[in-house]
Amino acid sequence: MTISKQVEDSIVRSSWIRKMFEQGAQLKAQHGPENVFDFSLGNPNLPPPEKFSETLRDTVNKIGFGDHAYMPNTGLPNACQAVADYLSKEQGADLAAADIVMTCGAAGGLNVILKGILDSGDEVITPAPFFVEYNFYASNHGGVLKTVPTNSDFTLDLEAMAAAIGPKTKAVLINSPNNPTGQIYDKESLMQLGQLLSEKSAQLSRTIYLISDEPYRKIVYDGVEVPSLFECYADSIVTSSYSKDISIPGERMGYVAISPAAQYRMDLRNAFALTNRVLGFVNAPALMQRVMAQVQGLCVDVDVYKRNRDLLCDGLNEAGFEIQKPPGAFYLFPKTPIEDDAAFANALQKELILTVPGSGFGRAGHIRITYCVDEKTVINSIPGFKRVMAQYR
Repeated sequence: MTISKQVEDSIVRSSWIRKMFEQGAQLKAQHGPENVFDFSLGNPNLPPPEKFSETLRDTVNKIGFGDHAYMPNTGLPNACQAVADYLSKEQGADLAAADIVMTCGAAGGLNVILKGILDSGDEVITPAPFFVEYNFYASNHGGVLKTVPTNSDFTLDLEAMAAAIGPKTKAVLINSPNNPTGQIYDKESLMQLGQLLSEKSAQLSRTIYLISDEPYRKIVYDGVEVPSLFECYADSIVTSSYSKDISIPGERMGYVAISPAAQYRMDLRNAFALTNRVLGFVNAPALMQRVMAQVQGLCVDVDVYKRNRDLLCDGLNEAGFEIQKPPGAFYLFPKTPIEDDAAFANALQKELILTVPGSGFGRAGHIRITYCVDEKTVINSIPGFKRVMAQYR
């Protein structure tokens, strides 16, 4: 064996992702990209706001000697302060610059957090459906991902969550707005979850952290708001990125924020400063930190995504799909008319429609449809969805 057994197993488990992209590339080469309706990848299709582009150009023009040098592993002080000031308002908590670690995206942030808190065999509980990479992030640092089902509308099942917590539980990881469902966990359920974790932490004599992965926080519709995690539970940690709200996923820019009320606030600060370095990130990109310090709160026009959501929901409802209309993110997660979601995704592929089987996200019998695509892709795909669904009615 030339590669690690763990990595080999991970490759096998994620082979469906590779296969999906290979098949999509073949279809586009055969039929032309404009004739393939690709709803597979959550890659924002909107341009960054002009203010971001202006700030980037201005920052590049002003960079001088030493501006590309090493910095504190937590990030540039002014960038950390800018994020702390913005989050203090958004999260309703008094954050300091020292509570912030600038990271290489939210993925980098999650790895920084998990490296900092997990011992070998510790469990990380997450509600399913869940983002497919969480398994890898937990195992990267000796942890074990333990999934808990959600309710039929993808809201939190607190009884199932309570039953899953045990002596090895170190953290609960939530993603709201959620990938792949677009669901947002309301404040009441988060308050109840916070109370549950307080009780379990006391019973088990160990701190159970609540981690929130929030790259879609600003991608919300119909006046819905994403509650503040810091108002719901003291020992909470938030990580997010600018990938989705500013449409810059390739820049790998994000942050970790520690609750000011966390019992071991200073220990967490020190741990995350170290893990950002030893994981090889060292620090988030210097140029993007300088830009982000000036554009906090910026977001693309989410009404474009909302139009796509509404067009898809209307068309798929008419076709006979069962859908929970999502209040956030840019994903639909409808039920499939047969249990074998991979077979249904293959049937859609014959109509040149690319979706992702829900079983890959921990909830079989569904497909994920990503609607951060051109409006024509949405409109022109509806007849194909209808034809496939008619085969099973």
